[in-house]
Amino acid sequence: MSDTAEHDAPEDLDGTTDADRGPDGTPEDTGTLDAGIDGTSDEAAEDDDGDSEYDEDDSEDEDDEQDEDTAGAPTAAPGGRPDLGQLLTAAVAAVGGTERPGQVRMAEAVAGAVARREHLLVQAGTGTGKSLAYLVPALAGRRRVVVATATLALQRQLVERDLPRTVDALHPLLRRRPTFATLKGRSNYVCLHRLHDGPPDDGEVLFDPSPTSQTGRDIIRIRDWADDDTETGDRDDLSPGVNDRAWAQVSVSSTECLGAAKCPYGQECFAERAREIAKQSDIIVTNHALLAIDALEGAPVLPEHEVLVVDEAHELAARVTSVATDDLTIGSVERAARRAAKLANEKAVDALQAAAEAYAKAMSMREPARLDEPDPDLGWALAALRDASRGVITSLGEVRDKSLTDEDAARRQAMAAVQNVHDTCERILSGSPYDVLWIERSDRVGPSLRIAPLAVAGLLRESLFGDRTVVLTSATLKLGGDFTGVARTLGLSPEGLLPEPGEAVPVAKVLGKPKPAPKTKPKAKSKTKADVPADLDDDIDPDTDAELAPWRSMDVGSPYEYPKQGILYVAKHLPPPGRDGMHPDTLDELAELIECAGGRTLGLFSSRRAAEAATEALRERLDFPILCQGDDSLPELLKAFAGDVRACLFGTLSLWQGVDVPGPACQLVVMDRIPFPRPDDPLMSARAHAVHQAGGNGFMAVSATHAALLMAQGAGRLVRAADDRGVVAVLDSRLATKQYGGFFRSSMPDFWYTTDRNQVRRSLSAIDV
Repeated sequence: MSDTAEHDAPEDLDGTTDADRGPDGTPEDTGTLDAGIDGTSDEAAEDDDGDSEYDEDDSEDEDDEQDEDTAGAPTAAPGGRPDLGQLLTAAVAAVGGTERPGQVRMAEAVAGAVARREHLLVQAGTGTGKSLAYLVPALAGRRRVVVATATLALQRQLVERDLPRTVDALHPLLRRRPTFATLKGRSNYVCLHRLHDGPPDDGEVLFDPSPTSQTGRDIIRIRDWADDDTETGDRDDLSPGVNDRAWAQVSVSSTECLGAAKCPYGQECFAERAREIAKQSDIIVTNHALLAIDALEGAPVLPEHEVLVVDEAHELAARVTSVATDDLTIGSVERAARRAAKLANEKAVDALQAAAEAYAKAMSMREPARLDEPDPDLGWALAALRDASRGVITSLGEVRDKSLTDEDAARRQAMAAVQNVHDTCERILSGSPYDVLWIERSDRVGPSLRIAPLAVAGLLRESLFGDRTVVLTSATLKLGGDFTGVARTLGLSPEGLLPEPGEAVPVAKVLGKPKPAPKTKPKAKSKTKADVPADLDDDIDPDTDAELAPWRSMDVGSPYEYPKQGILYVAKHLPPPGRDGMHPDTLDELAELIECAGGRTLGLFSSRRAAEAATEALRERLDFPILCQGDDSLPELLKAFAGDVRACLFGTLSLWQGVDVPGPACQLVVMDRIPFPRPDDPLMSARAHAVHQAGGNGFMAVSATHAALLMAQGAGRLVRAADDRGVVAVLDSRLATKQYGGFFRSSMPDFWYTTDRNQVRRSLSAIDV
């Protein structure tokens, strides 16, 4: 199906259309998996030193869930070394799944990438079972592997379901039991010293009779939980959870930590225990945030490893950007001064408090805006704040005694807070051309200065893709039909690197237009006898510079037949969306689609205001339950939506990704408009400007790419199982009328495409509940 052609429509979505091709347009025949258990040739395998040296770890949603199946798996090792195919078959059976051709190809590619010491990009659609496709080669090899996820849901799926079952299934075949552990940032674990002996962040938290007393009750509950009910101290294991304010009273950052050697609770420390277990494990499951901290902050926090798997890799650049972003709020400055009071030299503290007041005054009347540099008044306030912070830091260092006291713990917290203020001021005042500076204002924290990297490609290239194999996988890595964009964004391709200041560069050098594909694909040099799978694309591999290992890409598709299971409908007849809310014709279109679907609608809106306005208007017009983000917690809303086939759920960004509602409850996914970033988004506009300055198309390289990724994720909410049927409706005519529409459509699942409103209504009405 081309981007623009409209084929004859099926009368309903019962799978009787003539569109017969597979979801990725490739043959299903994939050959056999006959590589060694660690993905190497027999010759390479001789270098391995036998069984794992690590001790066993007793650690025990949705994207990779496979259809239930009772197929058996081998329960004993064969005469020789088991091949990858046997291991994958056993693992799939252990999780109650069905082996998929795309899963087989991906597992083979992962094993081959590890053997050849190359990097790999894999797009694996919903239902592929990609977690097993990388876990099996990882568990089989005698290499330590880190797996990083973006979401807690996938992390839990790996450590609570996939890994325990897979380890049990592979144990008799491998004749050893691989071990695994979870590792997160220090502030995710309760700090026993802070909980029992340390000073609170806010001295009135426990005793204030105002609503903040709820925080005090939460802290008492955390104390009981930490003392009696948890072995991990992990915030995500606390149920029900607590808000950020309460957790801040019982946790510390790495800079606030006293260190295991000095802390009286060092032997019991949950964070230290998690790190020790991770050091002894074969597979460490972590999150993108800790991966970014490990890569960017110099001091390694992850154990040494030879293989890194980044799942949900479409989120990586955003998560790294978040970790590399600093902000300077009036509250954070005042809090730093308050913490330093009575601990540092009085004169130094007075200077910091005066500088904090000057900064608050300088920021008080400012409106949100991107800044090329601070103006003189703001620059003076920042310089005063930096210098005063340096004085307090010096004072705190001078008065520190050698023995551990409660005051020493308070001093560490004060030092960390003041150091953060100093470093952020220094970064802002340095005026790096690689940073973006802006003023942000919110009701909760007031005005603040924020500074973020213009791009993270260079950071990732230097820190992530070093002396290890990196596998990046997601259901949405190909945008506009190829991997060029994500390769640039993540630093795999040198085209994504920013130029030196003043350097004249070709357009392709700065995030801009894709590099033309080579007329022929030179065969990459292999470091072992392992063969390169036939369906791997070399993409930019032939031109990879000597500083980076070769990389390859592949799209293993999805086992679901998207052209038969779904329709992509673009409401071409509607007026383009404006800034004054939803047009009455668009609201009428939405109401009619919901009527035809009998409810069962997931509404994805570009803003909270748009979602709430549509909810209010349609609750008066339609006889269907309409839930809206904000009415309740997201888990409760999703539970209610999945449990009522007549219900509709409207929301914003949280619903565009990660929602998994298979079956009849979700048979219509509606997007109100193309989710372009706001024109005044400081970071996006700065990135687009950088591309434009280099002669590229900033709109396509930044805004369109951002929106296409969201639309691909949003459209992926429709088909979550083999028997799902439905419609993705985009109420933005630009997807059909603008030249960039083809780029967006080729980034989405390969649904049957139409602009025929009558056909879509008949198809929706024909779907059986």
